[in-house]
Amino acid sequence: MLSWNESAWFSLFTGVALKSAAVLGIAWLTAILLRRRSAAARHLVWTAAFAALLALPLLTVSLPAVPVPLSSALLGPVAVFTTTVAASPEKPDSGSRPPTAATAAYAPRHSGWRLWLIWLWAAGTAVGLLQMLAGWVVVWRARRAARPMPDAIRLAHALDLRDQVDILETHRGSMPMTFGFLRPAVLLPADAADWSEERRRLVLLHELAHVRRGDAATHLLARIALHLYWWNPLAWTAWREFVKERERAADDLVLTAGACASDYAGHLLDIARSLQSAPAAGWAAIAMARRSQLEGRLVALLNSDVNRTPSRRASSWLAVMIALIMTVPLAVLRADQNEQVMPADVEATIRTAAAEKNHDMLDNAAQASAAFLKYDLARKLLDSSLAIRAEVAGQQSLDYGMGLVKIAALERSRGNSDEATAFFTRAVSVLGSRPEAARPLVNLGTDALSRKKPTEALEYFQKAQAADPAHAGVPMMWMAIMTATDHPQESESLFRSALALEDPSSPQAATTMEVFAAFLEKQSRTDEAAPLREQAADLRKAIGAHAPVIRQAGTSTPYRAGNGVMAPSLAYKVEPQYTDEARAAKYQGTAIIAVEIGPDGIARNMKVVRSLGLGLDEKAVQAISQWHFNPGTKDGEPITVAATIEVNFRLL
Repeated sequence: MLSWNESAWFSLFTGVALKSAAVLGIAWLTAILLRRRSAAARHLVWTAAFAALLALPLLTVSLPAVPVPLSSALLGPVAVFTTTVAASPEKPDSGSRPPTAATAAYAPRHSGWRLWLIWLWAAGTAVGLLQMLAGWVVVWRARRAARPMPDAIRLAHALDLRDQVDILETHRGSMPMTFGFLRPAVLLPADAADWSEERRRLVLLHELAHVRRGDAATHLLARIALHLYWWNPLAWTAWREFVKERERAADDLVLTAGACASDYAGHLLDIARSLQSAPAAGWAAIAMARRSQLEGRLVALLNSDVNRTPSRRASSWLAVMIALIMTVPLAVLRADQNEQVMPADVEATIRTAAAEKNHDMLDNAAQASAAFLKYDLARKLLDSSLAIRAEVAGQQSLDYGMGLVKIAALERSRGNSDEATAFFTRAVSVLGSRPEAARPLVNLGTDALSRKKPTEALEYFQKAQAADPAHAGVPMMWMAIMTATDHPQESESLFRSALALEDPSSPQAATTMEVFAAFLEKQSRTDEAAPLREQAADLRKAIGAHAPVIRQAGTSTPYRAGNGVMAPSLAYKVEPQYTDEARAAKYQGTAIIAVEIGPDGIARNMKVVRSLGLGLDEKAVQAISQWHFNPGTKDGEPITVAATIEVNFRLL
């Protein structure tokens, strides 16, 4: 279920808008292909389309996403910046440790127009549904005040309609209509007493055809979908086609029952001219004749070549089910650029999560805050999450231990190694020998390795391997790194065992391949290292295609350099810092970050296009968030320009 998040709701709105256009386009194409089939068949198509439109938002929210990558090659060139980070393979003394990157240089602002658009959509839908409810009340009151008509059962059986149908008289001058689907009723004006027997029979046959077809239920379904998509002109066009084909399908049933086409057309024309339906009644009931569609109906009635094959009520529900099944693949598609958005009201988020005992809500908000480098805010959210875990499951529970791991990982990413170690140690004491203890044990091992305590590090890695043997690839990789110099054969065996255990599509597998390739290259085995490098590069590319965007709300659509657009230039930069883990593993590589440089010269909407392991991506993003640029321009005016920043991490 979606919590209130402006960006998430706006993303849902735009996604559903595009998908609804696709659904209606498919319906139009299908209706055109069925132009020689009966009106009943085409009405089934429009019924299925409205059912799909109604289900689309629900399926989009409830089903897991399948990202759809877009090739940047289709969008044109971007400005490219390159920086190289050179670091000593030895960890600097604590007294000379470079300062960690500051928190984000910007904070996301709320885009008011998005919020107003969401509320306008909701308000329009609410007005439409209230109109429909008002029409329902009007017709329901008319039904209660109406009097029964005699001799109705014979006409009802003329269409094999076995269910009970109320045929009632209402006030004079009203349009004949059908209302209700649980207990349907046909409402005729008092004028019907003055009609000829033939006209009364034809009108009743038409209205009973609606009952037989179950049109009252499909009318309600389509009307609700129409109000949900009231802003979409395609939906209104589809509604007109839906109504047109429904009336023609009912007309076909009348002719199939033995009516003369010319006589029926004449009666239909007289009724449309002499009787009128209240606008409110049309919101809830099915009126017999609409003047706007009368000409087309008369032409179809008098055309002897028209296919008049009827459909059964069950066909409508079958069409709806097929449409829902076909809508599932469309509903799960998402754009590949996920958005990580800051929580709008942190205190409200914490209160809501505490009331619902929902620590996941706070964990997700903390993840988004950390992505924006708002570490203090992320820590506040994780502390509140930990309190909920303690209250719900206790301080010796798995949930509580995993909460400690999240805080430790946050503190490590912000450079607080001592505090991270303390929380990882607490997590291990809570998790014990559970498989979930492997992660904090590995982190404690890498910390010991960076502090030149190999014996302690090896003990931690061995404990991690024993805690989760099925996922022991990470500790094996680190043990391979530790033995690479003195015991190369053992190291190679450990590298291969690690790769065999790791998910071949995971970022960790890419890191292991890269470290293993460096090991082979150091032994002058470049031919063996090359395939590993190539496989890791392909994997990094695939991972980057689905990486989230650290997005700031309210930014404009970026331009691309060229064609009169001047690229931005770098004015000031902060060098990224090596992580202790990367230094301990002697890990090197290039991270590529796609950014949008705004008119204020700040890089926003960052996405890691080519990733690195061991925390170097985060260090690159931390530094770039503090860079300042001379903004790109178009016609002399500062604009937002897409750019790519390459960060090369190298050891001296």
